[in-house]
Amino acid sequence: MVIVIQCKDRVGLVAAISGVLSANAINIVAMREHVDTAAMRFFMRLETTHYETPDKLQQDLLQVLPQDANVHVNPSPEKKIIVLVTKEYHCLADILIRNYFKTLGATVQCVIGNHTTLENICSRFDVPFYFVSHLDKNKETFESAIKSLIDGYDCDYLVLAKFMRILSPGFVKHYGMRIINIHHSFLPAFVGASPYKQAFERGVKLIGATAHFVTNDLDEGPIIAQQIIPVDHSFTAQAMMHAGKEIETAVLAKALQLVLNDRVFVYKNKTIVFE
Repeated sequence: MVIVIQCKDRVGLVAAISGVLSANAINIVAMREHVDTAAMRFFMRLETTHYETPDKLQQDLLQVLPQDANVHVNPSPEKKIIVLVTKEYHCLADILIRNYFKTLGATVQCVIGNHTTLENICSRFDVPFYFVSHLDKNKETFESAIKSLIDGYDCDYLVLAKFMRILSPGFVKHYGMRIINIHHSFLPAFVGASPYKQAFERGVKLIGATAHFVTNDLDEGPIIAQQIIPVDHSFTAQAMMHAGKEIETAVLAKALQLVLNDRVFVYKNKTIVFE
């Protein structure tokens, strides 16, 4: 069982939390905690033995914590995700393989694409694929069709696996901090079309990728994971793109591992990550 806690910091929080768990005969298997001294915020993640009534435990913990406490008791860590795609296969393929071999930490409920390019790979892994075209539709109509599909499932997170459409503020707000995106740069850098061509023309010596939560500020949401690799003059634009896709796949996989295991806390526009 996983317990995550975020609240205002004060003396005695660890003792109070341990006392509640002890009183309920719950054993702590692993524990990580962090205090942001500037913001006076307390963050804790615990792995514990199972408890039959998690709702009661949540209330018991809230009684000993500051009033602004956010407590989540998760007796079943397995999550459910929906993946949004366009045409690029590399991130989706990695997710589908991990899902097939049950190493993802979640179950892929379905894949939604605004092109049919990736429908075949989804059918090979027996994952439902829904095609929602953005052509001849305004953003509201397009997103409404996607939302109706998403809301037909029990979904914890949406994963934008190279989904090349900018989401509206209303859509983003509806799903809160539940949308995860992979970006083709070590943010911030090279916005717009053909990022690897831009990087090649600029003669960069490092390329990278960033996974982050989606907010209304384009590509500026809380960062979950990042990675870079060195490149040099011998790299063509095509080689740079290939290397970049490898990084995107790895960084998104890392970010999903962290989020799906309840290891990421969001406060304002930053994250605390217990790896």
